[in-house]
Amino acid sequence: MLGNEAIARGAWEAGATFASAYPGTPSTEVMENLKKYEELYVEWAPNEKVSLEACFGASLSGNRSICSMKHVGLNVAADVLQTMTYTGINAGLVIVVADDPGMHSSQNEQDTRYFAKMSRAIVLEPSDSQEAKDLTKWAFEVSEETDLPVIIRSTTRLSHSSSIVELEDRVEVLKKDIDKRPEKYIVLPANARRLRANLDNKVKKAVSIFEKSNFNKIEGNGNTGVIACGVAYEHAREVFKYASFLKLSTTYPLPKSLISDFVRRFDRVYVIEESDPFVADEIRAMNLGVEIIGKEVFEPSLEMSPDLIRKTLFNVEAPKYDLPVLPRPPLFCAGCPHRGVYYALNKIRMKKKDLYITSDIGCYSLGALKPLDATDTIICMGASLGMAAGLAQNLKSDDGIKVVATLGDSTFTHAGLPGIAELAYNKAPVLVIILDNRTTAMTGHQGNPMSGIRARGDETDPIKIKKVLKGLGINHVKVVDPIDFKKLQKTIEKMLKLNEPCVIVSKRPCVLVERAQNVKYTVDEEKCKGCKICLNVACPAMSFNKDIKKVKIRADLCYGCRLCVDACLHGAIKQL
Repeated sequence: MLGNEAIARGAWEAGATFASAYPGTPSTEVMENLKKYEELYVEWAPNEKVSLEACFGASLSGNRSICSMKHVGLNVAADVLQTMTYTGINAGLVIVVADDPGMHSSQNEQDTRYFAKMSRAIVLEPSDSQEAKDLTKWAFEVSEETDLPVIIRSTTRLSHSSSIVELEDRVEVLKKDIDKRPEKYIVLPANARRLRANLDNKVKKAVSIFEKSNFNKIEGNGNTGVIACGVAYEHAREVFKYASFLKLSTTYPLPKSLISDFVRRFDRVYVIEESDPFVADEIRAMNLGVEIIGKEVFEPSLEMSPDLIRKTLFNVEAPKYDLPVLPRPPLFCAGCPHRGVYYALNKIRMKKKDLYITSDIGCYSLGALKPLDATDTIICMGASLGMAAGLAQNLKSDDGIKVVATLGDSTFTHAGLPGIAELAYNKAPVLVIILDNRTTAMTGHQGNPMSGIRARGDETDPIKIKKVLKGLGINHVKVVDPIDFKKLQKTIEKMLKLNEPCVIVSKRPCVLVERAQNVKYTVDEEKCKGCKICLNVACPAMSFNKDIKKVKIRADLCYGCRLCVDACLHGAIKQL
C-alpha cells in the first residue's frame, strides 16, 4: 500500500465515520482512498480551515473524524487548531498533515511539528506503510484518552511509496453522545483561562502514554547511538547497520525519560529526521551532557536519503552514473485552456511594459515559465489578490489598470473571496482573471464548489460566480471562452482601460476532463517560414525540425484548441 492509502485504511479500521479534506500534494490520496469505504461520509471542503472545523463538529457529534492536508494547508487551519487543543474534542479527531521535504511540489519546506508544539497538539510519525496504518488507528484512541487532536505527520517519501501492510478488520466504535458543554467549548476569556491551565496536564498525560508505547522502541546494541523518526528512520537503518537505535514514533510531546536513558549510554548521538532539527533541539534542551548531531549539519532544503547521510556525516560520495537525460521543461498540457490567457498577457505586456501580474498556486503557475513568461509573483493560495490590491493602490494612474491577478476556480473558493472583497471595498484598480477549468486539476481532478462535483462524484449546484462577484461589489464581470483567443485578448485589453476592480472568468473545462474540440491541426510546410512565432504558445504538441527548418505538430498530442492558428503570422497551420 501507498503510505496515504495505509493511513486511510487505518482510519477505516479505527471506526472513523467522517472525513473531510482539501486536496494538496502529497496528501491528496488519503481522501481518494477514504472514498472507497462506504461506512464513511467523505467530502472535499473549500479549504483546510473549513475541513478541520467540519471534523471538529463531527467529533462533537460523537463521530470519529479525520481530515487531511499538505503542510501549508495547516497554515490555513491553524486558527482553529490553536484553540481546539484548549477545548479538546469528544470523539477521536485525527489530522493528517503531509510535509514536503525537498519541496517536490510546494512553495516552502515548513515542519509541521513546530505548529504542534505551539498549539500542543500531538504528533505521531510513521516510518512505513504498516506503521502509517497502525499509528492512524492508534491515534484515535490517543486522541480520546488525552482530549487532544492528533496529527499524523507524513512526508512525501512516505505518502508516495509502497510497502507491505497487514490488514485487520474494522472496529465498530460505539458512537458517543453529542457533547454540549458551554464551559468546554465557548472560549470566552474566563473559560479560556481555565482551559489553558488544564492544557499542560493533557500534554503530560500524552507523555505518560508515549513513555510506555511499543511504537517507541530501542533496537540493536552497537556502540553508536542513533535516534530516528519517520521515513528518515528507514534511511538511517541503511547507513548505520550496526548501531543502537531509538526509533521514535511519537515526536510531540517527546518521551523524555526514554530518550534520556538511551542518550546517556553514548558520548555522541546522531538524530536523523526530516525537515528541521526539531527532535535534536528538544534533546539538546534536556542538557544531558552528550554531543547531539542533527539535521543542522545537513544542507538545507534537501530531502533526507541514505546517500545524503553518508556524504554529510562520513564524507562518502554516492556512485555517479553518466546517463543521458533529455530536457523536459514543465509545460501546460496540450489544449490547456489556461495557455491562451497567459499567451495573451504576454503579448499585451510587450506593449504595456509596466503591467504587473500576480498569480497563485495551481496548474496556472506554469504561466510564469518561458516562453509565456506572464507572471511576477506566486506566494500562496489567494495571495494574488491581496498583493495585487497593495500594488494597485501604489501604482494608480489615469491611463488604466496596471495590475493583473490570476487564480484558479478552486483557489477562488479556497482563499479568493476575501481578496475580491478587499478589491471592491477599497476600490483597487485590478483586473482579476479567474481560470475556471471546472476542476481542481493539479492534484488529480477533484471536485470543488465551482464545479459542483462532490467527493463521491455526485453533483450539486455549482457556485454562480457572476452573482457572487456582483454581490461582492464588482461592477464589471465578463465570462470568456479562452478557445476564442481573439475575443479573450480584446476583452483583457478593454478591461485594462478601466480604473476600478474588474473580473474576467476564463471558462472552459480542463482538457483531461473534457476534450476541447474533435479536430486536429497540422502545418502546411510550403507556407511555414520557420519563424517560430507559433512556438511561443508553449504547446508540447509542437516542435521545430532543425533539418527542414519547419514546425511540426504531433497529431496524437493535438487537442484542437487552435491557439497556434491564431499565433501563426503566415496562415501556415490548418485543420487536419
